[in-house]
Amino acid sequence: MARCLVIVESPAKVKTIKKFLGSNYVVMASNGHVRDLPKSQMGVDVQQDYEPKYITIRGKGEILSNLRKEVKKADKIYLATDPDREGEAISWHLSKALKLEGKKVYRISFNEITKNAVRESLKHAREIDMDLVDAQQARRVLDRVVGYRISPLLWAKVKRGLSAGRVQSVALRLIADREEEINSFIPEEYWTLDAKLKVKGEKKPLTAKLYGTEKEKITVSSQEEMDGILKRLKGQKFSVDSIKRGERTKKPPVPFTTSTLQQEASKALNFATSKTMRIAQQLYEGVDIKGNGTIGLITYLRTDSTRVSKEAEAAVRAYVGATYGEQYAVSGAGEKEKEKKSVQDAHEAIRPTDVSRTPAMMKDSLSRDQFRLYQLIWKRFVASRMQPAVYETISVKIAGGEYRFQVSASKVTFEGFRLVYTEAGEEKEEKNTLVGNLTEGSVLTEDGFDAKQHFTQPAPHYTEAALVKALEELGIGRPSTYAPTISTILGRRYVAKENKNLYLTEMGEVVNTIMKQSFPTIVDVNFTANMESLLDGVAEGKVKWKTIIENFYPDLDKAVQKAEEEQEQVKIEDEKTDVICELCGRNMVIKYGPHGRFLACPGFPECKNTKPYLEKIGVLCPVCGKEVVLRKTRKGRKYFGCENNPECEFMSWQKPSEKACPRCGSYMVEKGNKLLCSDNKCGYVETMENHKNI
Repeated sequence: MARCLVIVESPAKVKTIKKFLGSNYVVMASNGHVRDLPKSQMGVDVQQDYEPKYITIRGKGEILSNLRKEVKKADKIYLATDPDREGEAISWHLSKALKLEGKKVYRISFNEITKNAVRESLKHAREIDMDLVDAQQARRVLDRVVGYRISPLLWAKVKRGLSAGRVQSVALRLIADREEEINSFIPEEYWTLDAKLKVKGEKKPLTAKLYGTEKEKITVSSQEEMDGILKRLKGQKFSVDSIKRGERTKKPPVPFTTSTLQQEASKALNFATSKTMRIAQQLYEGVDIKGNGTIGLITYLRTDSTRVSKEAEAAVRAYVGATYGEQYAVSGAGEKEKEKKSVQDAHEAIRPTDVSRTPAMMKDSLSRDQFRLYQLIWKRFVASRMQPAVYETISVKIAGGEYRFQVSASKVTFEGFRLVYTEAGEEKEEKNTLVGNLTEGSVLTEDGFDAKQHFTQPAPHYTEAALVKALEELGIGRPSTYAPTISTILGRRYVAKENKNLYLTEMGEVVNTIMKQSFPTIVDVNFTANMESLLDGVAEGKVKWKTIIENFYPDLDKAVQKAEEEQEQVKIEDEKTDVICELCGRNMVIKYGPHGRFLACPGFPECKNTKPYLEKIGVLCPVCGKEVVLRKTRKGRKYFGCENNPECEFMSWQKPSEKACPRCGSYMVEKGNKLLCSDNKCGYVETMENHKNI
């Protein structure tokens, strides 16, 4: 029989796939890419039609040597790298590095590592799709010219070791813009009013919320307004004005894509995007299942499609019907999401390879994190092919003089998909058994009012999950790029992560400012999204990949040259301070490191003394009277604290003012051009101009 060589990317797949093929198949791994652009130079000849220069990646010589030996023995070579653009490019690079011209070479791909999928792929072997390869080449070259032209500028203007990237710079800008929005946000006061109402024959009072008047909904913006409403409500009779009953349904969720899996794993399991992808990769490549050997448990993890194969569709419908009852199973295909135009439908959604392998059955063979992620994927997929949940709803309007109060309640009448799965953070349904005892015209007795002051809140800081969602909605990057992008801006310390939230660091602020000033196009969201559309055009064979580079590079080159001439130096010189080095007596200087500024002895290397730099802001601590200084958290986020810390525990995320609040006496903080009282219950605000004139 013919000797066949199958080349996959990951060694973890070798063991899994070997089981599915006969003894005349040899399975080997390339360990990812074998060729790439050189690290020591840009590797793109801008004078010669932007031709990329590929070299063998260091450390891959032995792998290629072993593969060449097997190539000589093989009658057929199957390139079975991942089923995406990156995988297609790896197959092409392998064909070049192994000099497979003239050999019987076939490209095969599968969305799941199962016996049927692998064997079926051999029946549909094809040639390498050069459109997909060119789309990956275009992305790689674009990212390389941006990084290798702009990064040296950052080294010269700020410090060595910094980097700029086509997608990472846009992600950084999104975080910076959100931080600016939060810092300039001015809270607005509003009030809510709950009425406690006694229902005849019931011990527990009913809570109704103020809705408005008979004619319109109202917003209460001050205590004076609320006092007026309470005055007019005094002594009023309350009665049920109207009761509306209804029914609503909640559709089941669609199966996971890469971005929705990353988002839900972050919210439900507290996984970083990089951790989600690492564990999903393990589940895809294969896990040793007791009594069954190595098995791939989920389909391919880099996808933006919610499509499900007919076989998987039939299997999950049968499973739901047999396990939960036919009333829970959908009769046809599950609820379909409207696919975006950019979706590559070559892949399926992320789902279990075999729905009958329940999480409980797999638990003993998986690590804790593998089990939790597999369970999340399994439940979501099964729920996606179940009936909607059905709720009975009731809305009661209660009249109190000219005002109207409202009570809403709902209860589940049919669990549907919720029997298996509910999304993280989903609010519990309202339950109010008293509502069912009311009829129109029922008279209620007032048992007190609860008026509460509130302030509007700014948009929240981005979390990894929220940033992935924003990148996807804006059309920036691909499923394979979300996790590496976030890892890069965290690794470069442009962004700090605290309690899931992403905060801009001082270094990130400097880099973002330079990018916005000198390279506005690159950090423009619409431009970057349009570039993704062009790359999709290359993959579809509609656009030549070098045309994109030809149109992009000249403008980038001009922008870099202009920035080299005009961009001011941001590098911070060694500024002398009055802090004396206790080791050698010299005046310590301010230096700039990966975490921001710090104090260092100018006698280095003879004296290596360093200490944190505490920048005074000219405001006295409202707690102990000593100086307030600018500090940083361990991860680089700025805050204001007392120089007498830890004896004094004062801290503020906003810059404190020397002025006290004229209403309550608390310290004020600066936000944009406003001064706000630090006590949220007070809510006093004034403009900075007023403050300066005092």
